[in-house]
Amino acid sequence: MEDRSAKQKTSPGEFVRQVQAEARKVVWPTRQETVTTSIFVGIMMVILALFFLGIDTLFGKLVQFLLSLA
Repeated sequence: MEDRSAKQKTSPGEFVRQVQAEARKVVWPTRQETVTTSIFVGIMMVILALFFLGIDTLFGKLVQFLLSLA
């Protein structure tokens, strides 16, 4: 069992001050970084969609072929 006296409870006011202090440390991306990242994500999404479309089509044709043998 842990000693409860060793853990001190934080008051709501102190908690809010700690949250504000941590929020000030956040480094937000610039508009250019956001646009660049969004474009990259869009391009990767299209590439992966085409890849999975190809794989799905390939497996669909393979299953269709195997079923035609039966």
